[in-house]
Amino acid sequence: MNHFAYSGLIRLIMGQEISFSQFDKGDFDHFYQKLKRETQLLKKMIEQKACSNRSPVAGFEIEAWILDRNMQPAPINDSFLSTLQNPLAFAELAKFNIELNSTPTPLAGNVFSRMHKQLQSTWDSAFRHAETSQNQLLMIGTLPTLKQSDLTLANMSDLNRYRALNEQILQSRGKPIKLDIIGTEHLKLDHHDVMLESATTSLQIHIQTPLDIAHHFYNASIIASAPMVALCANAPFLFGKDLWHESRIPLFEQAIETGGYDGAAHGPIKRVSFGTDFARQSIFECFIENLDHFPVLLPANLGQVTDAFEHLKLHNGTIWRWNRPLVGFDDDGTPHIRIEHRVPSAGPTTIDSMANAAFYYGLAKNLCDEIMEKGLAITFSQAKDNFYQAARYGLDSHVIWLDGNKHRLHSLMRTELVPRAILGLQSLGVTRCDTEDFLDIILQRLNNKQNGCQWQRQFIMRQRPFNSGQDEDIKSQQNFKLMTQTYLKYQQSGKPVSEWSKD
Repeated sequence: MNHFAYSGLIRLIMGQEISFSQFDKGDFDHFYQKLKRETQLLKKMIEQKACSNRSPVAGFEIEAWILDRNMQPAPINDSFLSTLQNPLAFAELAKFNIELNSTPTPLAGNVFSRMHKQLQSTWDSAFRHAETSQNQLLMIGTLPTLKQSDLTLANMSDLNRYRALNEQILQSRGKPIKLDIIGTEHLKLDHHDVMLESATTSLQIHIQTPLDIAHHFYNASIIASAPMVALCANAPFLFGKDLWHESRIPLFEQAIETGGYDGAAHGPIKRVSFGTDFARQSIFECFIENLDHFPVLLPANLGQVTDAFEHLKLHNGTIWRWNRPLVGFDDDGTPHIRIEHRVPSAGPTTIDSMANAAFYYGLAKNLCDEIMEKGLAITFSQAKDNFYQAARYGLDSHVIWLDGNKHRLHSLMRTELVPRAILGLQSLGVTRCDTEDFLDIILQRLNNKQNGCQWQRQFIMRQRPFNSGQDEDIKSQQNFKLMTQTYLKYQQSGKPVSEWSKD
């Protein structure tokens, strides 16, 4: 079966291990020359329209935490995965994280019912397996009970590619990672390895799109990112601090805060970013930017240059735009272009995750159609501003939309964006039943004004009067443990977050 050759946050080409974790200058030079040739080969194939133009195909990756009975991270993914033996489950950077994948599914008909059924089956199997060792699985954007002391190299998955990436990123920076996030509260600290990145767990939504419209769909995904990050927000807390609605965004950007050429560690283009511009003429613009502006991080020996694009895929896997173009292959070996939308948090439930995917596919398709008909109605800089406003302030943020006017995002979602998503799913050929079932979950979330972030914040606010007089650190730890236990209970109920109790 053809899987999408998914690239996780740092799980590079198909989870392929590399031979060494240390390299010399010759390794970097040889890799770059092969990367350059493969990039030019991709350009030729795109110009000759030799890439796939098949109808859209959907897929996703969702990351999760392994927890012990005290709601603390359990660094056991090696033994967990070896005994689970599920080809859709993979290790992530930290030993307490795993990733669950889907199989590619045509984006039509009852696509979301089928993907949800598969995800629920995979999740239930993995959850039951965790229970056999007195552990639990949790999907959430940032783990409320996580401590900075959990994020050590001792808890890094024991694979060469992770050690190499850690070494190369720190070498390019030349100094410790400085985290400085100002939100509702202020978090400022230093960290000495890339393990901070493992505090961010996400739902990564994929769409294989026809080559002819790939750059338009990429641009549509950029515009859709602001409503998506607000709608799916599920990461307000980190190390006991209440930060952004979606604190994954500044956390990941600062955890891998290294740039491209013209300044190396602090170059003008960052490896984790919203990007630099729309794709104006072709999706190839993103790949040539990867070649021209980002030094090679992992110069692994992958053999000769081929049309499998192994060097290009590995290099592409070390650049994390929130919307990332990828190269994959159809069953017959034809290369295809895929857009990876990396904006949403993991969770709160499997049904919420599928509703988030349905909204993204529908909205992005509708925006793509409008872009092809009328051109871009918003500047890249405005789309970028909208995204960071929405990540920080959620559905209460105000954004400048396509009409040039400022809107409260919550109102815009209800009056315009959900109807756009409905039209987009209709144009894709998604059944009316699937469209209504999954977008009704989005509407209910908006009507009840409750996504994962809002539920978490309300829970913590309710606990504070009952803990007065206690030591602040002990009180905070108790509150976050209780919240995580309650969150886990609701997650396993299968009810969407909009229906979780506010009491």
